[in-house]
Amino acid sequence: MTIEKDFFRQVMGQFTTGVTIVTARSQDGLAGLTVNSFASVSLDPPLVLICVDLYSTALPFIRASGSFAVNILTSKQENLSQCFATTSSERYEHFCHASFHVASTGSPILDGALAFIDSRIVAEYPGGDHVIFLGLVEAMGTNDHAAFAVEEEQGQSNLIDLKIREAGHSNNQNHIEQKSPLVYYQGKYRHLTQDYQRPSLAASYAEDVK
Repeated sequence: MTIEKDFFRQVMGQFTTGVTIVTARSQDGLAGLTVNSFASVSLDPPLVLICVDLYSTALPFIRASGSFAVNILTSKQENLSQCFATTSSERYEHFCHASFHVASTGSPILDGALAFIDSRIVAEYPGGDHVIFLGLVEAMGTNDHAAFAVEEEQGQSNLIDLKIREAGHSNNQNHIEQKSPLVYYQGKYRHLTQDYQRPSLAASYAEDVK
């Protein structure tokens, strides 16, 4: 039996995801692509995975660099998501005019992102018409915190938390802009509402066992 592609997309579209832009830097320059096939894999060691289309122009950059950064977008970055999902000169020649900085691997960290994960590729697997990359987290952060991996004597790496103080900005939580994520559902961008908020079972359990 053959599963129709359109119906497969329709069914998978029922699963709500966040939206990310995966970036990489190689000797040939910068590359980025919009990705929602992203997931955390392991806490110890910290591992994440992404899935990249075999025909993506970003694929050679990711392989050549041996690393990638996952930039989790805010609800105000829909235009960036659209740009990095198109085949345009804005994307290929101008990196969608996105401003960025770097953390650990040299992969671009997009300014204003909700969070980022900077990873070194430790494995690559075939995934049909996609490639699955497994990344070991070298650095990660939000708009006010970051953590960088350091090697221990046993050869293991730990993430060390650092407090970020941006020039001209206070670390006081009252002055940190509260951002919301960009969401994708049924083939459309969505924004979360703040009307309903409730701790998950996992969060409640974590509080109980402290």
